[in-house]
Parts: sequence; C-alpha cells; structure tokens
Amino acid sequence: MRTSLIVTAAAAALLLAACSNKTQNEAAATADHAGAATVSAANDTAANTQAAAADASAAANQAADSTAHAAGVAERKADAAATAAAKQK
Repeated sequence: MRTSLIVTAAAAALLLAACSNKTQNEAAATADHAGAATVSAANDTAANTQAAAADASAAANQAADSTAHAAGVAERKADAAATAAAKQK
C-alpha cells in the first residue's frame, strides 16, 4: 500500500515537473512571438514614418512651386497694370 502511494506520488511529481517545463517552454515561445511582433511593428512604423515624411516633402515642394508660379503671375499682372496705367497718362 505504501509502495503504491509512493509510486503514485512520484508519478504525480513527475507529471507536475513535465507540465511545468511545458508551461515554461510555452511561455518562452509566447515571449519570443511577442518580441518578434514588437520588432515587426517598430519596423512597420519606421517605414510608414519615412513614407509619410517623403510625401510631406513632396507636398511642400509642390506647394513652393505653386507659390512661386503664382508670385510670377502676380508680378506679370502688376507689370501689365503699371504699363497700362502709364499709357493712360
């Protein structure tokens, strides 16, 4: 009777130890996956930030070009108005 109780207790202890190792392995795998997901998210964020910066730079360049063009048009119109006013005198 005592022998079977000792054998049962030993088997239970081995099962608990095996379960604990399995749990540790699963926890380590979960941590690895979480770390990989974090790295992937950081890489995606960096790529998206670079793309957004490039888009913003292109938009700023286009706005500057449009402003320069509009200033040129305004200057030509002002010159034309001054010339017309001079002819009126």
